[in-house]
Amino acid sequence: MSSELIGHQRPAWLSIIFIFLTAMLGFVIIGPMIGFMLSIPFIEGDLLSFQSKLANPIAHSELRIPLFIIQGSATFFGLILIPALYIRGIEKKNPLILFKNKPVYLQSIIITTLVVILFMIPNTFFIEWNSNLSMPDFLKGFESWAREKEDIAAGLTTYLTQFDTFGHFVLAFFVIAILPGIGEELVFRGMLQPELQRATGNIHAAIWISAIMFSAIHMQFFGFVPRMLLGVLFGYLYYWSGNILIPMLAHFVNNGFSVLMVYLYQLGIISIDLESGESASLFLVAIFTIITFGLLLYLKKFHRENNSFVP
Repeated sequence: MSSELIGHQRPAWLSIIFIFLTAMLGFVIIGPMIGFMLSIPFIEGDLLSFQSKLANPIAHSELRIPLFIIQGSATFFGLILIPALYIRGIEKKNPLILFKNKPVYLQSIIITTLVVILFMIPNTFFIEWNSNLSMPDFLKGFESWAREKEDIAAGLTTYLTQFDTFGHFVLAFFVIAILPGIGEELVFRGMLQPELQRATGNIHAAIWISAIMFSAIHMQFFGFVPRMLLGVLFGYLYYWSGNILIPMLAHFVNNGFSVLMVYLYQLGIISIDLESGESASLFLVAIFTIITFGLLLYLKKFHRENNSFVP
């Protein structure tokens, strides 16, 4: 993987802080502000009424496109453009080195795609378990706050994935699947994971810490574990392949497949409701866990033989 991407002239933990704060500044403040301005032509009414509607967007279907613009802008500027400028301007490196470090093989693309889709079945177990998690009495205040945040996020997700037209589906696919697949992997796997490895001296610690940070920024405690496990999967895919395109592909497949399945369910083409939050049967979870694990072992062996990574 591209340990040479980030300069080593400063302590690793300081570099990690700089990278994370830069990305969050763009993702939380700069990107949404630019997105707000870009969404103005699509706003019905004046800006004051728009701001008041944002307090409860679910009640206003006309906000769907402006919200997608704001969300897409946050991801593009916060997790793609600003981090790329950080690499170029602060580290004096070419961001494209992430894509050139190791070759991408057709076998890797096919197996990665298959692994991500198959892993959705075992992950339903963790989704259901995490969503029903109950806190001890001394954490009930936190549980109430976290549950409220989770309900708001779930409601907003349902609102944004109610596809009235094919155009809405295409826009959602771009904002939910393509942009996060690029941006979140650039920051958390491409930039933070190598620095965490330098800081800890352990690639496995780096992968897990990066995955925890990746899940934490979503601010959804009752979906924390399944999202963290996805981050771990993406981290190992990057470590083994040495090319950021592979975890980007995995992230894109995970989000894109989910959006597509929701769309097909709404059209009545399929009967599987991915938004139900229910776990698959333990038998299916066990079978698909074994298959997924076997494919990952093969993928690790394949990249060891072709990329000469150090396990």
